Amino acid sequence: MIAFLEGNLVYKNPAFVYIDTGGIGYHVNVSLNTYSKIESLDKVRLFTHLHVKEDAHTLYGFFTEDEKQIFVLLISVSGIGPNTARVILSYMTASEVKNTILREDVARFKSVKGVGPKTAQRIILDLKDKVMKSGENIDIQDVTPVSSVRDEASAALMALGFQKNMIDKHINSVLGSLGDDVPVEEVIKEILKKMS
Repeated sequence: MIAFLEGNLVYKNPAFVYIDTGGIGYHVNVSLNTYSKIESLDKVRLFTHLHVKEDAHTLYGFFTEDEKQIFVLLISVSGIGPNTARVILSYMTASEVKNTILREDVARFKSVKGVGPKTAQRIILDLKDKVMKSGENIDIQDVTPVSSVRDEASAALMALGFQKNMIDKHINSVLGSLGDDVPVEEVIKEILKKMS
């Protein structure tokens, strides 16, 4: 198991990054919350989780150990795969996920694409005791603006499995109402709300 990767960020977008560690480049999938922390960095350390399937080994990276732990808890729930867990952690911080579970806020989970009422209830039922026993919540981070918001938002949403024509329609709508200088994370969060 790879516990973390430390190296140079040679490519980054809101869905994944390439980390060069001694001449070996790793493709690491990230959430929007992790991306917002590392987008301005050249060198980074990400805590990682390697998800193994018959046809793929996929690496997921997290800025904090707390986010990684919440990701691992989420994918332990029946019906939650790594992509859905990443969408949840793009829509909410690790701290917000914990609070949503503790408040038994089914509606908040249902607002995330790919999470229906039964899955939302299962997350709360399966994880409430585990979250209560876990450590402190992480701080909610500041979000900084990025360049080429339209392209980065589109690439991230396509990596999460959305259709390009639907993405373009919603991007135009969101940028029309929020403006072009809005952070890419906010654009994606607004689009995820519209698509849920």
